[in-house]
Amino acid sequence: MLVPTLAWAGDGSESNRFGDLLRDHGPIVAVLASFGFGFVASLTPCVYPMVPITVSIFGATEAKSRLRGAALSGMFVLGIASLFTPMGVIFAMTGKLMGSSLSNMWVVLALALMFTALAASMFGAFELALPSGLTNKLSTVGGVGFKGAFIMGLVMGLIAAPCTGPFLTGILTVIAQSGKVALGGFALFSFSLGLGVLFFLAGAFAMNLPKGGAWMMGIKWISGVGLAYMAFAYLRDRFEPVRNLVSHASTTFGVVAGALLLIGLILGIVHIVAERRKSPIAHLSRPMKLASIVPAVVGVVMFVTWVSMPRGAPTSTPSIAWVNGYEAGQAKAIAEKRPVMMDFGAEWCKACKKLEARAFADPRVRTEAQRFVAIRIDATDDDVVDTRPLQKKLNVVGLPTVIMFDDTGKEMGRINDDVPAEALLAEMKKVPAAQGVRGTSALPAP
Repeated sequence: MLVPTLAWAGDGSESNRFGDLLRDHGPIVAVLASFGFGFVASLTPCVYPMVPITVSIFGATEAKSRLRGAALSGMFVLGIASLFTPMGVIFAMTGKLMGSSLSNMWVVLALALMFTALAASMFGAFELALPSGLTNKLSTVGGVGFKGAFIMGLVMGLIAAPCTGPFLTGILTVIAQSGKVALGGFALFSFSLGLGVLFFLAGAFAMNLPKGGAWMMGIKWISGVGLAYMAFAYLRDRFEPVRNLVSHASTTFGVVAGALLLIGLILGIVHIVAERRKSPIAHLSRPMKLASIVPAVVGVVMFVTWVSMPRGAPTSTPSIAWVNGYEAGQAKAIAEKRPVMMDFGAEWCKACKKLEARAFADPRVRTEAQRFVAIRIDATDDDVVDTRPLQKKLNVVGLPTVIMFDDTGKEMGRINDDVPAEALLAEMKKVPAAQGVRGTSALPAP
């Protein structure tokens, strides 16, 4: 039961926690976290109440033995997985270009709008669910037995899909950006198992599940705040004016952010307590929920951004003297006859920021970089004329990408991910000392 807590882990510097876990802890932990997301989704008000009704339809609770009840419930969960797992594979296969599309203003605005709508649904603005008439018709499909249990699993996946949207969308977005088919399949299969765990327990062991109540409202409130943060994170990472509003590393800014978040949490807790049965403050539920949204969302946006800001390297270490733009960097490299380190990054690229804050801030990397001409290529805006041709010329298919050239223009090393300082340093040391023989066409022309 501790596994679902992985769904809420991460250092908070990313637009969603699945992306955090995948980047920081690897695919295995990310797949386990998908189980947690599925489990939390099953606790929402439009899924949880359906558990006892559903397991009784395909006959698990009336099974003659516990083994048969477990087998029927397992077949039901397999039906859910058969609906969601292909979704992960399809998103991975068709979404390989999504990472680069995040430089497009309209794509970012569409994603921010989608997550805002999902957050609004969690706060009660509208319900994400199929029409009741269609739900009633679907619930009669299947019947008793193993075939019926499997079909009922497929149907439950369809019925639950709108309810799981807020939890599922973040996972699918990261999968589409990664383009990793195996990750997509395993993550969505794990999500399905998490979504089906309560159905399995109720059917296999005839467990009496806790009654729904205020705690489900708490899950919706927390999810709404998280989704609202995700919407803002896309805008923050793409638009500089938005980024400037929250990019402050001062202690005062952190204290104000923490205070706002605390106020939002207190108001949210009052809202949840007021949802309890026969609560004497039931009349405060709606006004407290409405009052909590702004301070909670603004507080978490400010606080998470403040915490994730790099605090810098020791002042005694010389910083890397980046040259912005290919032409200026090439001219400097030719004139000084030095090797080149070329960094492709973007404001929307989370791994790029981590590479900057960790590897490039390391004193050893900064010291080694002094013998290079360091060129920074900003791929934030895909409308810049020269950026895409240069990426194509150098076979840059994802961000971040750091390429090392010797002083003749020959590629000597390449980094394609957020790596520790040691890995970057090892690639830099592969580049031999300058021989002073760089020509005028040493680097590829954009």
